[in-house]
Formats: sequence, structure tokens, C-alpha cells
Amino acid sequence: MINVISINNTLEAHAASVETYYLAAEKLLEGNPKQTLHIQYTDPAGEFFVGLWSSEIGKWKVQYTEEEFCCMLVGISVITDENGHSLTVQTGDEFVIPAGFVGTWEVIEPSTKRFVIYERKR
Repeated sequence: MINVISINNTLEAHAASVETYYLAAEKLLEGNPKQTLHIQYTDPAGEFFVGLWSSEIGKWKVQYTEEEFCCMLVGISVITDENGHSLTVQTGDEFVIPAGFVGTWEVIEPSTKRFVIYERKR
């Protein structure tokens, strides 16, 4: 038997587990954006996650240890690697950020993305 989980139903079931936070001062480059994280699914091993992330305007340092697929649902953000190459992502764009990516994330317009993360436990 195959078990299927509806993301929409999962969101409603886990609405109480929404986390709202501000980034650590050492990561901030501009602003102090409030961010919201909705984890909608986690596998039993704790290596695979699906959810929604939202952020207000701001810019901060990022360093990815996970593989992440993203779909921008709302807003405009600019992702820049440590060599200065940037990618502007906006509503409807889909992209992958590989493990090991180091750079910055800047929210130009308040943004929301759906994400799928895989991070192998070591």
C-alpha cells in the first residue's frame, strides 16, 4: 500500500508548529527581516523536509549544508555566490541551491517559497 500525504492537509494539521524568528546578528548584512517557517513534512529519518518559508526585506549571509529545491510563490529575491555571481528569482521561478553554496540572500520584495530539502545525517 502506498501512503500519500497531501501538503495542503498537512499544512492545516501543522499550522500550530509555525516558527517565526529573526536571523542571528552575525548573519545580517541589511535590515532585520522577520522570517516564518512552516515545516509541512519530515521523513522518519529526519533527512527530507518540505515546507514554506517567508521573509521580509533584508540581506544576510548563507551557507548551505543541505540540497534545496525551491519554488518562489511570491516576491523577488537575489541570491549571490561568494564570487559575486547573482541570480534574481521571482514568483513562479524554480531553482536548486546545492549543498556547499556560500553567499548571500537578499529579499527585494517580501518573499515566500515552497522548499524541498534533503540533508543526509552523518
